[in-house]
Amino acid sequence: MKNWRGKRYWLVGASEGLGAALAGEMSRAGAHLILSARTPERLQALADSLPGPCEVLPLDVADADSVSAAAEKAGEIDGVVWLAGVYWPMKAQDWHAERADSMADINFTGLVRILGVCVPQMVDRDAGHVVITGSLSGFRGLPGAIGYAASKAGTMALAECMHADLRRTGVQVQLVNPGFIRTRLTDKNDFEMPFILEPEAAARLMFAHMNGNWFKRNFPTGFSLLFRFGQFLPDWIYYRLFA
Repeated sequence: MKNWRGKRYWLVGASEGLGAALAGEMSRAGAHLILSARTPERLQALADSLPGPCEVLPLDVADADSVSAAAEKAGEIDGVVWLAGVYWPMKAQDWHAERADSMADINFTGLVRILGVCVPQMVDRDAGHVVITGSLSGFRGLPGAIGYAASKAGTMALAECMHADLRRTGVQVQLVNPGFIRTRLTDKNDFEMPFILEPEAAARLMFAHMNGNWFKRNFPTGFSLLFRFGQFLPDWIYYRLFA
């Protein structure tokens, strides 16, 4: 179990859902939180509900200037947790250019922007903690997931590259790949979502992982094995089963 008391953690994408639930877990553990998202009102409402110290720092991860300005205000941090994301279900036959661009730019390139202002200072100090939220959908291509699955695959690969580089340094990198979580994003789905978790349950699993030293955790465990198994199937079997 890590000592969270007084540690400054920047939560990007904290205004609702998993981000807000994780903020609750970390605040109760004593962390000093910097809460970021695009909606100041939701952030302030969350900050007012938390027991521990926190700062509200609105930003737009799609805007490099906004990210840079926020990083300067945040100052030196002990850790950063990436939780931001947008999602629309989308088939290739129903390609929506603006939504596809947003999923790529916010879910993946937004992460790159955030890491660009956090990782160098951690590397210089040889101390820090980077936690990245991927998705079970990022393991292999899925039907109806144009934009989202691809952006999460990139996010997960980036986390793996960082872990490969930093695993024997003072900078810890962790990756969490959840399945379905009940949020306003998954409310857009019109299909059955097996093993769907409430944000609070997912936050407990994520925080438990953050308290350890393992690089990656996929959950729910049983459901995640289906996606891991799919990586080893030949194409002709995989697409017959999953598509």
